[in-house]
Amino acid sequence: ACMNFGRGPCLFIHSNAAAALAAYNRRTHERMTMQRCTNYFVYAMPMGRLSIAADEAGICAIAFGDVAHDGPRRPSALTNKAATQLQEYFAGKRRFFDIPLSPHGTEFQLKVWKALETIPYGQTRTYAEIAEMVGSPKGFRAVGLANNKNPLPIVVPCHRVIGADGKLVGYAGGVKIKKYLLDLEGIDTSKMK
Repeated sequence: ACMNFGRGPCLFIHSNAAAALAAYNRRTHERMTMQRCTNYFVYAMPMGRLSIAADEAGICAIAFGDVAHDGPRRPSALTNKAATQLQEYFAGKRRFFDIPLSPHGTEFQLKVWKALETIPYGQTRTYAEIAEMVGSPKGFRAVGLANNKNPLPIVVPCHRVIGADGKLVGYAGGVKIKKYLLDLEGIDTSKMK
C-alpha cells in the first residue's frame, strides 16, 4: 500500500504495517458504530483520507482512511468545520482546534483524553506523565490502552505521547503517521525509533 503523506514520493507500507492499519480501521469502525454518530463523511487530507463522524453534541470520531459507518455518509456543517480545521493544521496554520467534541468512552478514558488535550502543539509527554496527570501514577499501561482507543486522533493529540525512553512506540494509525504528525509540529523525531 502506498501512503504519500503529502510529501514527495509514495511511502510503501510493509505488509505487517498494512495489516495493522486494516485492523485499526476495523476497530475504528466498531467504535464509530458503538458511538451512535448521526452522520459521517470522508475528506481528502495531505496525509490521506480521514473519515469524520458527528453526533448532535459534536465530533464523535475521526478515522484514518475511508471507514464506513452505520449512519448516513453525508457531510454536515460540523464535519465540514472539522475538516477545514484539520486542513489548516496540516498546512501549518492551526495549532489547536475549536470544534465541539463528543467522544464516547469510559470515565477513565475520558479523563485521559481530556489530559491529552492539554499537551501543547510541538511538545510531547510520556505515558507516565499522563498517568500522573489523571491521578494514576502507576497506570501508564492503562493510559496506553486509553490512548489506543482515542476516537479523535490528531484533534485529541494522542500522537504527542511517547515512551519513557523517548521512543515513538505505538500509534493506532501507525508509527509512520505518528512520526509525520510530530515532524509537522516541529518535533525532531530523528532520534526517536
